[in-house]
Amino acid sequence: MRTTTATWAEADSWLAVLHQRGHLHRVETGPDGARSVQRGRHSRPWTLHHPVLALDFVEDLLRDSRQRDAEASR
Repeated sequence: MRTTTATWAEADSWLAVLHQRGHLHRVETGPDGARSVQRGRHSRPWTLHHPVLALDFVEDLLRDSRQRDAEASR
């Protein structure tokens, strides 16, 4: 369990690494500070208005990635 609140710096770090490693197609910061992320070229973009939402998105993406890796190794 977290003892500190999530920050945009932490969320941006995760999003940058996932983008660099090919797990995200696009990550952009909007004029209001929200992040827009897109998993694949043809997938629907998500708008993340708060760093907690961004970290929840990262958690879901990592869970899906690990599940696909486990299924591929079977």
